[in-house]
Amino acid sequence: MQIINKFFKLLNVYIYFILFSLLIVFFSTTYSNANAFKVSNIEISSPFELNFEKNNVIDKGFQTSFSDLISMIITSGDRIKIKNVPIKELKGMIDSFTISDEKFINNEYFANLETTFNKKKILKFLENKNIFPSIPQRNKVLLFPILIETKNNNIYLFNNNIFYDKWNEQKNSYDLLDYLLPSEDIEDLVELQKTSKDIETYDFSNLINKYDIKDNIILIIYKESNSVRTLSKINLKNTLKIKNKNYSKIDILNNNDFSNIVKSLKQLYEDQWKKNNEINTSIKLPITISINSKKTKKIIELEQALYSIDLVSDFSILNFNSESIQYKITYNGTPNIFLNDMREKNLELEMKNNMWTLK
Repeated sequence: MQIINKFFKLLNVYIYFILFSLLIVFFSTTYSNANAFKVSNIEISSPFELNFEKNNVIDKGFQTSFSDLISMIITSGDRIKIKNVPIKELKGMIDSFTISDEKFINNEYFANLETTFNKKKILKFLENKNIFPSIPQRNKVLLFPILIETKNNNIYLFNNNIFYDKWNEQKNSYDLLDYLLPSEDIEDLVELQKTSKDIETYDFSNLINKYDIKDNIILIIYKESNSVRTLSKINLKNTLKIKNKNYSKIDILNNNDFSNIVKSLKQLYEDQWKKNNEINTSIKLPITISINSKKTKKIIELEQALYSIDLVSDFSILNFNSESIQYKITYNGTPNIFLNDMREKNLELEMKNNMWTLK
């Protein structure tokens, strides 16, 4: 009888671990896309002639997709370090791709390409080039473009302000910042005109607080006869940066000149946003977390969090038994940032016996 009881106890334990293992496999498959960079809506095309090679067209699409990805996750200064990546090396960083909407129009081939890049391989590629990438996180930003004509000290916020009218006309698919411009309010303009001489030190809080957007940029443009000077107060992720730029021999009413100024400023803001979201792959912080093996819901929540946190470069189950499961995590950041990331996922940790334990 004792042998039978032991057998059933062991059987229950085996069943538990088999079900648990199946749960882990299912969960890992469901959230595997979190470990990838996906670039979508890349249009590929080529004349449909006798020497038409579909594979060559797809390869060019891969190069465009890779270029867009790189533009999304590294600063403009680091992009010059990446030139002429061999197509074989590039393909080695691709997990999968999908071609859709194939069609032929006037003897030309068109299609849409979606490419999924392996995140670990991309990060390793950049680390080998001593480049720290950033989390490709899109964000809405409130932009106040204030145009000042220095000759007569006139201030334009809405009317007669080309930056207000045309700022959002230019946008790249890989841009991470979406700009919201203030609604036309004559009181705002009157308030700014009162402080024209001290506008660089003016507290814009009253204007900003009208909008439910945390991040904001105050752009002051000083227009002179043949030059432009800009002052940007960039407030992103509670970090304020002040940047000045000068543009000589330029006319903002000239389409090309205006386009170049906007492109330059947007690049400045994109770079700052990327620096605020930088992944320092040289930091490889080892973390061990223990969790009660019977808390199935918490196990799922923990794995979901680990898959979704970009600074988690790797994790695995160190060991498990009927009482607890221990996860080994490699994190590209400091312990405090990791704890903050976990709190944002509604997961609280406490230190017990020199090991983090999930409450």
